[in-house]
Amino acid sequence: MRLPHDDAVSADGRAWASAATLEVRAAVRSALDDLAAGDRILVACSGGPDSLALAAAAQFVGARRGLDVGAVIVDHRLQDGSDAVAAAAGDACLAFGLDPIVIAAVDVEGDGGPEAAARRARYDVLGAMATRYEARALLLGHTRDDQAETVLLRLARGSGTRTLAAMQERGPLLRRPLLHLPRATVQASGVEVAAAVGMAPWLDPHNSDPAFTRVRVRTAMAVLEDALGPGLVTGLARSAQLAHDDADALERWADREFDALVDFTPSGLEVDAETLALLPRAIRSRLMRRMCLDLGSAADAVTFDHIRSLDALVGDWHGQGPVSLPARVSARRDYGRLILTAPHLGPEAGDRIAP
Repeated sequence: MRLPHDDAVSADGRAWASAATLEVRAAVRSALDDLAAGDRILVACSGGPDSLALAAAAQFVGARRGLDVGAVIVDHRLQDGSDAVAAAAGDACLAFGLDPIVIAAVDVEGDGGPEAAARRARYDVLGAMATRYEARALLLGHTRDDQAETVLLRLARGSGTRTLAAMQERGPLLRRPLLHLPRATVQASGVEVAAAVGMAPWLDPHNSDPAFTRVRVRTAMAVLEDALGPGLVTGLARSAQLAHDDADALERWADREFDALVDFTPSGLEVDAETLALLPRAIRSRLMRRMCLDLGSAADAVTFDHIRSLDALVGDWHGQGPVSLPARVSARRDYGRLILTAPHLGPEAGDRIAP
């Protein structure tokens, strides 16, 4: 059984597409406005209502624009019967008209707990499939509620502006067409499009298990919304967009200062401490963070405390010793300059890391 092909009525004239489904299609249509006939897009589909709504809308819009629309279903193998769930998601996508349908089983392992490990495994395989099939875009089904929950979680962890910007609607590959739509709207569409092909969305039992951080955040959101009013989700999602705009502006400013002030040496990077101290803290901290990253420190390993220690070498200098940073990068102050070095760099490193 295939989905009807008209915006509001099926081939035999019966109305079927609700306002929710039309709204999802409109969001997807806008997200794909820069693509041309013949381009391939892939949809990440779990078989849940959000991703089914997205998959059906992507095929609906893609068919009218001459796009090749496929699906990638990731089987995390964390639950009994996960292979059957993945197969059912593939059947639904096939019924919607997507092609190819790729089902990829992954091993969930590594640091950070099962949620973080599953996320890494999922994004790794999605990226690999996008490369294999030369996709111009990879669509994800996150909603406005997902965005608000992400912002709340990161607020609780004391995150900075870029992290509070949370998920972005569009990147070089990843696109989240539904990020500004309420979860209720998207899930209503998911139920509808699944029913149109004689199926039902999968309801992941992990989504109600308080052992998972995301579930506890969702519960807290409901409590806060009861206390503060129904505008909470919209307000948090709006804060993410404002944080994104601010972070972009601050990083552009910091990059300009980096290019103007930072010198490359055979063993690392250095900058005049007094000149650096004149910059606003928000710019100074971003510049120092970039120095760490350019010398090999991992982005998620450079912490607030690392940057605070570097800043003390700049603005609170009283003869303190070197600061140890991730990836064996070391920072010190000598003769009025903040100097970062990395032991893995040889005499030719200045040529290797300089732009």
